[in-house]
Amino acid sequence: MGTLDGRVALVTGGATLVGQGVVGALAAQGCRVVVVDIDEVGGTEVAQHPSVEFRLTDITDDGELAALAADLQRDYGRLDILVNLACSYVDDGAASDRADWLNTLNVNVVSAVMVARAVRELLAESGHGSIVNFTSISSSVAQTGRWLYPASKAALVQITRSMAADFAADGIRVNSVSPGWTWSKIMDTLSGGDLVHVDSVAAPFHLLGRVGRPEEIGAVVAFLASDAASVVTGADWAADGGYSALGPERNEPAIPLLAKGGVSR
Repeated sequence: MGTLDGRVALVTGGATLVGQGVVGALAAQGCRVVVVDIDEVGGTEVAQHPSVEFRLTDITDDGELAALAADLQRDYGRLDILVNLACSYVDDGAASDRADWLNTLNVNVVSAVMVARAVRELLAESGHGSIVNFTSISSSVAQTGRWLYPASKAALVQITRSMAADFAADGIRVNSVSPGWTWSKIMDTLSGGDLVHVDSVAAPFHLLGRVGRPEEIGAVVAFLASDAASVVTGADWAADGGYSALGPERNEPAIPLLAKGGVSR
């Protein structure tokens, strides 16, 4: 018996590698999972699991969000869990232009709020309503060459607190998860699929000496979505291998080190 048997979850950005870890963890606990993403290929792949359905959806389009909420009501008659994982990673630091800023804030912050707004009634009717927003270790530290992503994640940490306060009367708990470095598509691509190399680059930044695995992050999300966390709301959970306890950042870009033979510049 899973801790989420019979419940329905909506996961935005579920076609990513981290998203797949979250979807897998929820499904393993008995949850039916609806994945929304703009990546049709990745979404179709993750939907191979019998408890997972994929719906091609642009979360920046309010009309599509309204249709999504109506479809969830029609097809499932309920929604118990929302995981706001969809994210833009575009970030050129100080050189980022207005369009990049507005797009990042739209995807990472505003759209998370709009998705929650669209499904609030369904979550309130659940009796087990839970929202988990994906924030980041980047929300609380300065990182050389990165402005947009950290700013958007810091905003989402505060939004999580505000959302928790105003949704509490509806019986909806709202928390966030801040992963450290986690095995992802960019790490896979830059390293040529060399997880050992990525772990070695991450080691100085993380007490556990490695990057997190998507399924490990998924386990934290599944816990927060379950009744085992019934007293937990308005909290940002570090799922970061000890990154936030260790600190600080180096005064040099770390991402280039992920490339095989890469050096910081």
